[in-house]
Amino acid sequence: MTILDIVLAKTSVQAANTAVAEHVRALRLARSWSLDELSGRSGVSKGMVVQIEGARTNPSVGTLCRIADAFGVAVARLLQPAAERTVRITAAEDAPLLWRGGYGGFGRLLAGVTDPDVVELWEWRLAPGEEHTSAESPPGRRELVHVLAGRVVVTVEGADHVVEAGQTIDFRADHVHGYRNEGSAIARLVVVTVIPAG
Repeated sequence: MTILDIVLAKTSVQAANTAVAEHVRALRLARSWSLDELSGRSGVSKGMVVQIEGARTNPSVGTLCRIADAFGVAVARLLQPAAERTVRITAAEDAPLLWRGGYGGFGRLLAGVTDPDVVELWEWRLAPGEEHTSAESPPGRRELVHVLAGRVVVTVEGADHVVEAGQTIDFRADHVHGYRNEGSAIARLVVVTVIPAG
């Protein structure tokens, strides 16, 4: 999956690539890292890093996640428009879709902040039969999942927890975890992810 696949029609792919390029370069230079050092820390090839900083490629979500992890920031930070505002209002339809299920479900990153903690606000929809599994995350990461409609099974460290509409589950998300919809109706979730500074 590339940025081209995940950014909605109203969002310019070139604008997204430019924002990612500017943020990656600024974060790298602020840490006095060479291209080789960022490559080594992220596991992304030096050639790909050069392409990203030159806004000449549509990096995959996995690549963006590895680079964001190397810097200790959220993926949302890399996708933010370069001109930061004190107050910003965004429409859900302008937010990037970072996951698409096989039956029409999606995970949309509505907003994110990175100072001092990394906090992300997500909208998730899981069609019947869909599931999403997240790999291990940075230490201390937490998730709060509120089910707006339907019902979802949240798996944390191998244990299943059934969460009904109107309920919220709060858990440590620095281990493998996931969501799945075993019901017959679409499940709608709001997810807040928090990664402590440092």
